[in-house]
Amino acid sequence: RGQIITSPCPTCRGEGRVHGEEEIEISIPAGAAEGNYLTLRGRGNVGPNGGPAGDLIVYIEEKEHEFFERSGNDVIYDLHLSFPQVALGAEVEIPTLEMEGRGKEKRRKMVQIKIPPGTQSGKVFRLRGKGIPELNGYGRGDLLVHVQVYTPTKLTPRERELLEELLELENMKPPKKKSFFKKIKETLNI
Repeated sequence: RGQIITSPCPTCRGEGRVHGEEEIEISIPAGAAEGNYLTLRGRGNVGPNGGPAGDLIVYIEEKEHEFFERSGNDVIYDLHLSFPQVALGAEVEIPTLEMEGRGKEKRRKMVQIKIPPGTQSGKVFRLRGKGIPELNGYGRGDLLVHVQVYTPTKLTPRERELLEELLELENMKPPKKKSFFKKIKETLNI
């Protein structure tokens, strides 16, 4: 200031700083969620006239997972089962967030769960502590397994015949529920 620089630096043009980009590697803490941010002190732009560097603010965005959905620290997994599996009961294997093995041998850890006979579509099984760790390090969320019954869209003639036979059986018909108004009438003895 107050001086004329006759031969300024060709790189910074006498400003004392250069424009550029740098790639750095940072560690994201377990449990960080969409909208959280990390402040890296002194890793931002260099201040003018030799001033201190600013801060780098890293805003966290989450990519969608191919089969898990996040709800806070809980993780939701949609488990598609056939009608015979939910009617008769089954033991099925489901993925967790945990990984096992190393390098090329690394794979998702699986767990077995029992589906009791008569499980209804929409039932949720809770696997405690199999979700995302708390950001502050105390506890974990749960893995919520949401049962959905698969309905085939194309049937062979034999499959159609078998389903029509089942349809005739009394136990295969949904129970008749009383309407809201009938329940009120019964309660009030009208």
